[in-house]
Amino acid sequence: MVNDDGAAKAPQGAGASNAQALQRSDAASAKPSEGPDAASARVGGTGRARTRPRGRPRSFDRETALEKALLAFWEHGYEATSVSDLTRVMDIGAPSLYAAFGDKRSLFDEVVRVYGTRYGSFAERALTEEPTARAAVERTLREAATAYTEPGHPHGCLVVHAAANCSNPEVEQSLRDRRNANIAAFESRIRADVAAGVLPPATDATALARHTGAMIQGMSQQARDGASREELEAVAEIALAIWPRTGTHTG
Repeated sequence: MVNDDGAAKAPQGAGASNAQALQRSDAASAKPSEGPDAASARVGGTGRARTRPRGRPRSFDRETALEKALLAFWEHGYEATSVSDLTRVMDIGAPSLYAAFGDKRSLFDEVVRVYGTRYGSFAERALTEEPTARAAVERTLREAATAYTEPGHPHGCLVVHAAANCSNPEVEQSLRDRRNANIAAFESRIRADVAAGVLPPATDATALARHTGAMIQGMSQQARDGASREELEAVAEIALAIWPRTGTHTG
């Protein structure tokens, strides 16, 4: 059937429906085949392709990965722990590591902060909670003997050992600053006790604080070398014997 101008008129009724179906079929067959992968990439008829997630996978547990990195650095030190070692123990790819933590140095800095809170805060607590410098040092040394030999993690102190054979001067300086800050905190507390008459006026606060630092760091190395908690507690007892006392105070 044609119109008055000679153009073909669209069929009507059932014939029209069949013709439209054929047109749709022809149009569909004219499209390039997408295959199962392309079809599965479509989202609910929107026609937009599903994009592959970028960065770390959904199952990524940042805290668990950070703890695994902490243990690796604690066991092997900064220099000897490579990025490939970290991705292996953390069970993530290098892109995920960089996306979540930055570079190796940034990851290590976060590890040290977590270590200080989770494992290395016993000296700070002792200085805050004990009434005298001597009591704080005694508690610190005894808790160090326990913490440095506990099963379930590397022995010794991460802040003491992580810079071993390290060629990164910034890492070495950062860890050195932390160790010196601990000594300074003990010295400040000793000076306060001297001023209060708890320790004799002639007490060498600087030397006594450095002695304390040397004992803590030495106990850490001894723990790495296999010393037991009981052996380190005996060392702590001897270390405390050199502390000066006044006649009226029992620091």
